Formats: sequence, structure tokens, C-alpha cells
Amino acid sequence: MSTWVWASPCDDATVAALAPRVAAWGFDVLELPVEQLGDWDPARTATVLGDLGLGASVCLVMPPGRELVAADAATVRATQDYLRGVLDAAAAVGAPAIAGPAYTSVGRTWRMSDAERRAAYEQLRENLAPVVEHAAQVGVRIGVEPLNRYETSLLNTIDQTLEALDGLPPEHIGLGLDTYHQNIEEQDPAAATRRAAGRIVHVQVCANDRGAPGADHLDWPGFLDALSDAGYSGPVCIESFTAENATIATAASIWRPLADSQDALATEGLAFLRGLAVT
Repeated sequence: MSTWVWASPCDDATVAALAPRVAAWGFDVLELPVEQLGDWDPARTATVLGDLGLGASVCLVMPPGRELVAADAATVRATQDYLRGVLDAAAAVGAPAIAGPAYTSVGRTWRMSDAERRAAYEQLRENLAPVVEHAAQVGVRIGVEPLNRYETSLLNTIDQTLEALDGLPPEHIGLGLDTYHQNIEEQDPAAATRRAAGRIVHVQVCANDRGAPGADHLDWPGFLDALSDAGYSGPVCIESFTAENATIATAASIWRPLADSQDALATEGLAFLRGLAVT
């Protein structure tokens, strides 16, 4: 369960307030976004989660100014430093992976010819390589998340992301999948998921409108079957957002409530997914 359902940014107070509730509802993992390094203290967070028997996953965040492609050297270095810091935080809380659009800032789009796209992917591999080396050192994998066409022009589909990551070590970097983006961009989300077999690092889920899984038209049994066929056995994390926080509501285009309450979004989504897992 992502803390973004209730708050942004995630800080120590957010973790202290939400972790007991999430554990009591029956979740296994709390997802912790890192909007800025130091928003939450990794050692303190590890203690809070450990006392509750919760695991952790960590979400990287790419606001304007974080770029690994078509950017000046100083910006690239700062972005690499941020990503290394996120990896360190994940290692400290025992998270097996970090996930997010680790390539350009969300909302940055531009037109590319085929040759320009290939060059951008090559540049991405070069600039990710030292971050991947750090991932190997701390024992945390990187999940690169394709986003929908309105949020990026670089990586929209699973196939594009596989192409962009080709040559980087799959034991340390792969894909982060998100059903919200797949519903927009993939002609057949289940088939695309199967094509990512062995490369899926992390999975985020929500309804097609970012509401609770199950309160929508998505083929959830088909998607979960595809994850199983692809060999994925990690957490499936509900990620949505609150309309009550002006910053995150604007960033994620959340203009109305997506469930009766944020708590209902979490608990109803969990009940639906657990029911599918049982059947």
C-alpha cells in the first residue's frame, strides 16, 4: 500500500501514523515514496515497520529537474546522486527494489525520430550504468516504469522499456509495471506483461481511473495470471493519490474522490485482490 493514497510528501509522521493502520488491515508491505532525500529517516522507518511485521518497497520520484536524458552533465550527476540515495534508503529499510520513471521528469515530452529515440535509449543506458553499479553494491534492484503518453514521450510501453534497458544486467535492473499506464498504452496488457518475463522488478496497481482495484473494467484475473506466467513473485502494491493534497492532486490529475474514502480505496482494493488470489 502506497502512502501517497493519504499524504505527500511521506515523512516520519506519515509513516508513524499509517504503518499501524496498514498492518491492521492486513497489508504486507508499505510503499514509501522518496520525493526528496531525507523526507523520512530510514533507520527510524525500519524500526517502525519491523515492529509491525511490515515489509517495505520504495518509489523514486522524478519532478522537473531530474533527468538522465537530453540534459546537461550537472543535472545528470545530480539525478544519479538522487537515485543512489534512494537505493541507500531502500537498502536501509530492507526493500528489495526501487521503482519509478528513472529516465526523465514526469510531464516532459518531445518528438523524436527513430534515430533520435535510439540515441536517447543509448544515453539512458550510459547514464543508468553507474546507478546500476550502486544497486548491485547495496543489493537493491531498480524497476524502470513506463508511463503513459501524457506524462512522458520516452518510455510508454513494456517493449520500449525492454529495448531501452537491453544490455544492462537484468539481475540489477528491470521493469516496474503500473496497471494505470498499461491500461492506456498496451494493446494487450497481459501479453505485454508476459513478454517481460524475468525482468519484472516491481508492480503497482489501481483501477483504470486510479481508484480501488476491482472497481473498474480491467481484466484482473488475466493480469495476475500473466504476472504468474512471467515469474513475478514480489509485492503487488496499490498506488493511488488523494485529492485533498493540492500538490499531488495537480501532479497526478486527481480532481475528484476516487472512492468513498481513502481508507475504503485501500481496504476494498485489498479485499478484491486477496479474493482473486484465493480463487
